[in-house]
Amino acid sequence: MKLYSINTGYFKLDGGAMFGVVPKVMWNKLNPADENNLCSWAMRCLLIEDGNRLILIDNGIGDKQDEKFMGHYHLHGNDTLDSSLAKHGFTRDDITDVILTHLHFDHCGGSIKNEGNLLVPAFRNATFWSNESHWEWATKPNDREKASFLKENILPIQESGQLKFINGDNYIRSSSDGWTAYPPSSAIDVLLPFSESISIRLADGHTSSMMLPQIKYKDKIIVYMADLLPSVAHLPIPYVMAYDTRPMHTLNEKKDFLLEAVTKDFVLFFEHDPQIECCTLQQTEKGIRMKESFNLSELG
Repeated sequence: MKLYSINTGYFKLDGGAMFGVVPKVMWNKLNPADENNLCSWAMRCLLIEDGNRLILIDNGIGDKQDEKFMGHYHLHGNDTLDSSLAKHGFTRDDITDVILTHLHFDHCGGSIKNEGNLLVPAFRNATFWSNESHWEWATKPNDREKASFLKENILPIQESGQLKFINGDNYIRSSSDGWTAYPPSSAIDVLLPFSESISIRLADGHTSSMMLPQIKYKDKIIVYMADLLPSVAHLPIPYVMAYDTRPMHTLNEKKDFLLEAVTKDFVLFFEHDPQIECCTLQQTEKGIRMKESFNLSELG
């Protein structure tokens, strides 16, 4: 197995929305805002070369939206999905599987591209993986998340015939008793149908049934944090995004996950941290915090 960090560029979001109830005087030290109160965030994906499969986790915002839409998010940086894949000798056509952690536009927008007057999959040889619960949630969106679930990013995936759902019973899911395998099993990990090294955690605080891929790599466990922990700055328990649909649930999910992660020495891979790709954790007087930060490539 080989792992590659795939950078698709940066975008900007309101700092207050990203840090919820935390005062600006505190969060601004962690990710300084511009004159419009906007902070820069990465859209960092993970590519897994596993035998004859080439698996991409999330794919950024894409490039098919109009100028008005893109203007809200101030895309910047020199990285693109295609250029990042090319650095490692790959193209979109090489991708066999796309795992979509959830269907908010900054995570799945690159799934679909414009081809003439048609919206078609940007990965023509890939199977797209979601889960039935989240798909139902995203295709019948509530008013709070409606602006993040864009039908042009979602419906063409199903229409293409390239969509598959991961069995809803085979997850590690957050509950009042912590993260538990369903169905109950003595195994720590519940495996995906196409890999013996990748399992899925489900989290419900940010949005319903968000998937957090967990990868066995050499002697490490790497967890792709998606929007449970968008960045290192979100490690303190109260630092919960205002975007989250169930903030108190997120808070409890974070508590349970961080305790497990520090105990088992997980490596956390951050999708949105503007500078830090990965970190390990340690217990401190202030709670669980970053121990060491490093790039994914340093794991060898």
